[in-house]
Amino acid sequence: MAEKNNLDDIPESYQRYLDEIYTIASKKRGGWVTNKEIALSLGVEPASVSGMLEKLKENNLINWEPRKAIRLSKKGKEIAMQLNENHQLLLLFFKKVLKLKDNLTIDALACQIEHHISQDVKESLKIFLDKYLNQN
Repeated sequence: MAEKNNLDDIPESYQRYLDEIYTIASKKRGGWVTNKEIALSLGVEPASVSGMLEKLKENNLINWEPRKAIRLSKKGKEIAMQLNENHQLLLLFFKKVLKLKDNLTIDALACQIEHHISQDVKESLKIFLDKYLNQN
């Protein structure tokens, strides 16, 4: 099954913002996120966030007007959901297959690697985990 939005086509810096917006929005009613929330979550200055928001908007990844709340577009949400799925698969792999115990390390690794998993690798990882977890 081909992805509508290939992660390889989206710069990693964009992906990190989309992922962060998705995470913040998922905890809020309505899904609207502020520049300040993104800046705090990523540990960057609000001005840096504004610059990236302009780029995300130009690429139809968010709905946003300056000095207003931000929401992922359909395309942005699809990409963020792909990243989230990659993250969850990696967490499962690290915990169940590699038997790693340190949740902070596991999460940090998953955050770094999730941006570099192609659709083929994701599908192979799903198949592997399904077989591995059903055998054990």
